[in-house]
Amino acid sequence: MTQARILLIVSGGIAAYKSLELVRLLKKRGFAVRAVLTDSASRFVTPLSFGVLTEDHVYGDMFDLKEEREIGHIQLSRQADLVVVAPATANILAKMAAGIADDLATTLLLATDKPVLAVPAMNVRMWDHAATQRNLALLRADGVHIMEPDEGEMACGEFGKGRLPEPEAIAAEIERLLSIGAGAAGSAPLKGRHILITAGPTHEPIDPVRYIANRSSGKQGFAIAAAAARSGARVTLVAGPVRLPTPPGVDRVDVETAREMLAAVEAALPADAAIMVAAVADWRTDTAAGQKLKKDGSGKPAPLTLVENPDILATLGRHAHRPRLLVGFAAETDKLTEYAQAKLQRKGADWIVANDVSGDVMGGDSNSVHIVTAAGVESWDHLPKDAVATRIIEKVAHALASCPD
Repeated sequence: MTQARILLIVSGGIAAYKSLELVRLLKKRGFAVRAVLTDSASRFVTPLSFGVLTEDHVYGDMFDLKEEREIGHIQLSRQADLVVVAPATANILAKMAAGIADDLATTLLLATDKPVLAVPAMNVRMWDHAATQRNLALLRADGVHIMEPDEGEMACGEFGKGRLPEPEAIAAEIERLLSIGAGAAGSAPLKGRHILITAGPTHEPIDPVRYIANRSSGKQGFAIAAAAARSGARVTLVAGPVRLPTPPGVDRVDVETAREMLAAVEAALPADAAIMVAAVADWRTDTAAGQKLKKDGSGKPAPLTLVENPDILATLGRHAHRPRLLVGFAAETDKLTEYAQAKLQRKGADWIVANDVSGDVMGGDSNSVHIVTAAGVESWDHLPKDAVATRIIEKVAHALASCPD
């Protein structure tokens, strides 16, 4: 199998050091990587570091006659399958938008006929500036793929949008873009598989204007659905009430309540794997009021009788059409692995993905998970939810390939 080739352009920002980890991840995943450093980038990181990690020459000087003789800049710009600019500073984005070619990096970008991914990183005020947003709009219109920066604390001490995404997330986006092309050999490990996923909360009505729910945003489940589709699977996503775009290549079924979600899940069977990410409400009112409940002046709340909702994961665990791989999620605030291990046996699942939701995980863009199986516990670093999704789907693909049909 031919290696996919990445031309990585590193521009000058404090986040340039993260590109070293990106190279390591890409090499680990089987990509061939060539690096180009701008003059300002080489003040933050050294060509030697990139040369060791890429196992290739590192380019930077537009007027190096030896480099031009061995491989001209036009040839260099077109030998890659994807050109990645990470970090992409406000300066290089402005040059790209204007078509300026005043060094090797910008000349390569103007000369390439291959897809380009720009991963911006800059101060929040620079990101929000009208000129930067105008340049981004021009680049998107030109077909450049733009990866949104993360939000958080900056090196300068300010807080906001502009942080370079984590290398895991950038690597996942690179894999996604390459999988879109027809030449992405080996990019469909789940081809021919049906993956069933639930995501988001459920809303259990109390009356026409009130309901029981939780803070689940659906982001992790939607990210897993997107990763499964990128891996070639036929994906059915049963989504609770969330406002998220449907990932490309995903069949979406929208539901409101736990009982509706269970019915949609059963209707979607059989499936090779089911990944139950949704945070289903444990209880509902025994009877939802047909009219809005009113205060009676006594100061006492309206009496509500709660009944237990169906357990979707446990139902699948004993179902006649049980998926060969059944994965549940456990949102906990303490004793994560202890509760997850108990849930694993109680529900009849193969894996439980335990995550600590005591912080801003629900609604946030990152997650820290522990994969609990009968064999033990596998703990992952805190990662963007897209990166968590990619790793989960890689693990699912490996598990399905390892077990007999």
